[in-house]
Amino acid sequence: MTEGQQQRIGVGVVGATGYGGQELVRLLARHPFADLKVALGSSVSDQPRTLPGLARLWDGAITAYSPDALTGCDVVFLSTPEAFAATSAVELLARGHRVIDLSGAFRLTDAALRAKFYPATPDPLPDGTLYGLPEFVASAVPAARLISCPGCYPTAATLSLLPLTRAGLLQGDVIVDAKSGISGAGKGASERTHFSENHGSVAAYGLFGHRHTPEMEQCLGLPVTFTPHLVPLDRGILATVYARLAPGVTADQVARTMAEAYAQAFFVRLTGDRLPEIKHVAHTNFCDIGWKVDEASGRLIVVAVLDNLLKGAAGQALQHFNLLCGVPEQEGLL
Repeated sequence: MTEGQQQRIGVGVVGATGYGGQELVRLLARHPFADLKVALGSSVSDQPRTLPGLARLWDGAITAYSPDALTGCDVVFLSTPEAFAATSAVELLARGHRVIDLSGAFRLTDAALRAKFYPATPDPLPDGTLYGLPEFVASAVPAARLISCPGCYPTAATLSLLPLTRAGLLQGDVIVDAKSGISGAGKGASERTHFSENHGSVAAYGLFGHRHTPEMEQCLGLPVTFTPHLVPLDRGILATVYARLAPGVTADQVARTMAEAYAQAFFVRLTGDRLPEIKHVAHTNFCDIGWKVDEASGRLIVVAVLDNLLKGAAGQALQHFNLLCGVPEQEGLL
């Protein structure tokens, strides 16, 4: 066995039939430091199935969920519904696995909000739970037992504004107006995601009640008005974020703060006043961020784009895996 093979880490994916789960299988199958031992569904009754699009990259079969099937997996990725993740993650932690969870089950730190939006999640959270983006919590990742990945919309909003809120450059509330492709709604069919309903249309949803709103407020420490929209794309998010600058803050301060915050962040590309588009980041793990400042009125508009299945889900999870294992953060993502 070569040195490179000795360094490979046993991994398993649960929820591999969903969009995010399939992206994880695709990424892990080619990752030089990951040994993809098993891919499972999120039900004990799932029938075995293959992924034809990954033939010759990964020729295994996705089988029914069983915690015993994950024996030998040092790290388990959960890309499942929240209620399933809430219970299975605890069981997997007790079995000695380290868990990277893509669901919302463990994202909210406030117990009352968790009970409202994710009632299946245990209270208190398991010891060793870490929530956050790789760009902001990298140093804490190696010690974590359960890593909770931010949602796709909060990823765009947090990357857009967190450096500015931390620097005290913003005041008041924030408006996040975001558009997402159909895959962001998950694989379960509904009238809203039906081709005949979505094609040629744009629809807002979840006003004043979307579970990503408290997550954004938790990250930014500011009141957030969030309006998501479904657009007829298969993947991608564009978030237009509106904020107020603190008195006296200049456009140069905004630019310097963003540049300093992301100087070492490989997957965040700052475009300044050249506003980014979804096509610039689709099928990549990059988040592109541009902005405009109106100093006279103290207004700031930030535009962030990312692929909701990669930087907003599977790619971000793999960044955490790389940090967890002490390998370069961009490994397996380029």
